[in-house]
Amino acid sequence: MDPTTVAVVAGIAVVVLLAAVVMGNKRRSAKLEERFGPEYTHTVDTYGDKRKAEAELAAREKRVEKLSIRALQPDERDRFSQRWQTAQARFVDEPARAVTDASALVKEALMARGYPMGDFEQRAADISVDHPAVVSNYRAAREIAQKNESGNATTEDLRQAMVHYRALFQDLLQTTQEKELAR
Repeated sequence: MDPTTVAVVAGIAVVVLLAAVVMGNKRRSAKLEERFGPEYTHTVDTYGDKRKAEAELAAREKRVEKLSIRALQPDERDRFSQRWQTAQARFVDEPARAVTDASALVKEALMARGYPMGDFEQRAADISVDHPAVVSNYRAAREIAQKNESGNATTEDLRQAMVHYRALFQDLLQTTQEKELAR
C-alpha cells in the first residue's frame, strides 16, 4: 500500500473509533439519566459538570453493589407500618414530635434494609441508587427537620416533612415485585 492509502485508512479508523466513543458516552449518559431520573439532574446541577456528575453516579452504583441491601421481611414491614401510623396520628397533637419520630423511623428502616448510617449526604447518595425518585423527598424532609430542631418550622413545613418522609418510607417498605408492578 502506498503511504496515501495508509493515511486515509488510518484517518477513517480514527474517525470510526471516535464515533464509537461518542456513541458509547451518549448511551452511558442516557442509561444513567433513565436510571436516576431527577437525581441525575440534581447531581449534574450539584457538580456543574456532566462528566463529573456521571462519574459520581457510576461510583454510587458500584458502592451500593458492595452493600448488603435487603428487602424487609413481612413481619418487619408490618411493624414499621404500624409505627408509621402511630407517628402520623401523633401529628395532630404534636406535629414537631411526629416529624422527629418519622425521621427516626426512616433511619431505622434504612438500617434494617442494610444502608450504612454515615453522614447524611453519603446516606442520600446511597439511597439514590435504589430510590432515585424519592431521594429528593428525603433531602427536603431533612431540611425541614433541621428547621424544626431550631424552632423555625411552621406547621405547614412540618406537614410537608411528613409527606416527604412518607414517600421515602413507603418506597423503602415496598418489595422489588411491588416496585416493578408500580412501574
